[in-house]
Amino acid sequence: MPTLVIHGNEACVRGAMAAGCRFFAGYPITPASEITELMARMLPQVRGVFLQMEDEIASICAVLGAAWGGAKACTATSGPGFTLKQEGIGWAAETDTPIVVIDVMRGGPSTGQPTSSSQQDVMQAKYGSHGDYEIIALTPSSVQEAFDLTVKAFNLAEIYRNPVMVLSDEIVGHTREKIRIPEQVEVVPRKKPQNSVNDYIPFRPTAQGFLDGMPTFNQGYGILVDGQLHDEWGIRAGHKPDVSAGLVERICRKITDHARELLDVEEYRLDDAEVVVIAYGSPARPSLRAAKEARNTGVKAGCLKMRILWPFPESAIDQLCPRVKKIIVPEMNMGKIYREVERVAAGRAEVISLPKLGGEMHTPQEIFEKIKLF
Repeated sequence: MPTLVIHGNEACVRGAMAAGCRFFAGYPITPASEITELMARMLPQVRGVFLQMEDEIASICAVLGAAWGGAKACTATSGPGFTLKQEGIGWAAETDTPIVVIDVMRGGPSTGQPTSSSQQDVMQAKYGSHGDYEIIALTPSSVQEAFDLTVKAFNLAEIYRNPVMVLSDEIVGHTREKIRIPEQVEVVPRKKPQNSVNDYIPFRPTAQGFLDGMPTFNQGYGILVDGQLHDEWGIRAGHKPDVSAGLVERICRKITDHARELLDVEEYRLDDAEVVVIAYGSPARPSLRAAKEARNTGVKAGCLKMRILWPFPESAIDQLCPRVKKIIVPEMNMGKIYREVERVAAGRAEVISLPKLGGEMHTPQEIFEKIKLF
């Protein structure tokens, strides 16, 4: 198991390639540019394809085409570029197209803070495109997790035939630390259709809500893959209310019905905790340190780290609320996920937002001071 000292952006590249990514299209943007640069250097070494496109819209469209051409494909960007990719992300959700989008978050809005960190894209990740759909979003807090969760993102994209986000941030992306790269990783292969060309119905779900494999263009299946709402054969059905409603419900429920299977959290001393810090991404690290310091002073503190943010881990938080008195939610935004935690808590526990803007991460002391007020 090789041990390397690399930054989080390189870990994402290595994770993507280990998961089988062989196509990348992107456009340079700080603080994600190293992903594009390294993909350009490393993909050709494994007979992969790298394309620098003219902009972010072209990049996401190239990735969509590559996915239907049979490749595991991804792109990477940051705030403004993530915005431009949203229409393509919606198309991917509507057409059951497995892609991975790595968003190394920076401060916004608009051009914002190109070289600083934030967590201001977490709602854009879920709601950025129009219409009803669902995505999966993973939030690494370390360089090791940048590798591990990128691998997981590609696997989940294949299982759920859905766009999956890796919501990294500038701090994770540019932190250099030791990680271990396993000799082999668990990789979910592209599932081929079980039925023959003549019997295959491309968008007919199984009992679990999933589709019967994903064919590649030019294999004889003759599939129409279109952005308008469609029937099970891919034929446009935007003028048919029942068919349109059924499609939207299916692409949402294939994620929401499996939310418990997608639960991915890490717990620190929650069994007897009276005050809990719930965090994700970079702030999860000072949160854990603050909880440990609080324990040293006699405060029964715990920490819940969310590694998958969407679908939201309601069940894990719901179990906490009856037995804790206070929940603190540190975020590098105005308190976006705090509102989600407060919704789940529903008055059973006091929920306190601890926002931090300006591009800097919380210190353990800042979080500890909030815990001490318990």
